[in-house]
Amino acid sequence: MTRIASVQRVAMRHPGDVAAVAALLDTGLDPRSIVAILGKTEGNGCVNDFTRAYAVQALCVMLATRLGSTVDEVAARVAMVMSGGTEGGLSPHFIVVSVSETQVPPTGALAIGTAFTRDFAPEEIGRRAQVEATATAVRAAIDDAAIDDVHYVQVKCPLLTSERIAQARAPVATTDTYASMGLSRGASALGVAVALGEVAGVTDDAIGADTSLYSGVASCSAGVELTRNEVVVFGNSHAWAGDLRIAHAVMQDGIDLPAIHAALRGAGLDPGGGQLAPDQAARLVALLAKAEPSSTGRIRGNRHIMNDDSDINATRHARALVGGVAAAATGCTDLFISGGAEHQGPDGGGPVAVIARR
Repeated sequence: MTRIASVQRVAMRHPGDVAAVAALLDTGLDPRSIVAILGKTEGNGCVNDFTRAYAVQALCVMLATRLGSTVDEVAARVAMVMSGGTEGGLSPHFIVVSVSETQVPPTGALAIGTAFTRDFAPEEIGRRAQVEATATAVRAAIDDAAIDDVHYVQVKCPLLTSERIAQARAPVATTDTYASMGLSRGASALGVAVALGEVAGVTDDAIGADTSLYSGVASCSAGVELTRNEVVVFGNSHAWAGDLRIAHAVMQDGIDLPAIHAALRGAGLDPGGGQLAPDQAARLVALLAKAEPSSTGRIRGNRHIMNDDSDINATRHARALVGGVAAAATGCTDLFISGGAEHQGPDGGGPVAVIARR
């Protein structure tokens, strides 16, 4: 038997609305085949963004009912990657990822592997222990899926809350709960980089500090709803069948439209010199990207105020900016644009991946 991946993008009316996912099951998707669900929810994307946990709970309850299992059993098996923040014109949505078997011979196609780390102690978040455990999980996911070339690694990782800091048995990486999100994302991204040979080694001091160390395919999102890392590796494999393919590029800054065009072309779509034509957009299955304001406070020499705005968090600005550029390139607004790109692409930039039907 040959493995085949399915990726389906559906809308949500609010973070707890799983009706569109349930409709996929009603029309033939086997709930046992679901290995991951990615979601863009309309919260603030910060520490207290409980839209992520709300969406995870709603999904787990619905799937547990369909599977005749418990919520905990679903949560243990399915990677739930909720990314808060749909600023600008971004549309809340879910991306349902499933893997099944077919008798069709392998043709070379999209391949997906998942893996989970152990739960982290509070003092391990944002440190080498998280890097090393993530690297191990990434390697396991790649090996299990027989992936030939990796194009995107989505990681959901934990953060520190006041309660978790109080429970720590050793000093934590930071007592600033918001800063812990960046350190957790950064450590997870560097774990991807180590697994793929993009970075040779990492010290605790480099995490969140040395921007020259990064992965060109990592996308990491932190949340309160878990204490482990959940890893989803997207790539292509000669051993898989299907009509889906993935490609990626690395944006050098938030307005790097040519990089988005390169990812679209790599996946077999033709953006021409501007926006996808309707027939091309119909073949777009998903676009996933990271967004990050540059630490220099400039984009191509011009000053930006994303890091200086005390009213709106910088990552919210960045999601809106990159979301607008990606929407203009694709003609779509239900795009998985995730903020906070520490060690995920160069400073101010980030990876962008495209999954499309051939």
